[in-house]
Amino acid sequence: MSFFKTLVRDEQGATAIEYGLIAALIAVAAITAMTNLGSTLSGTFGNVNTSMAPGATA
Repeated sequence: MSFFKTLVRDEQGATAIEYGLIAALIAVAAITAMTNLGSTLSGTFGNVNTSMAPGATA
């Protein structure tokens, strides 16, 4: 019975799960930010390419 009491009081597993959830949340936020940044950069480079195209043929 004391094994189960010790097991219930042990918080190392809960702490590991919390750190895992925090890491997952940070990863999702980073992926979202990088996806949005990639779309913005793609649009910016497309605009630069369009603006430079007439100069390259002249």
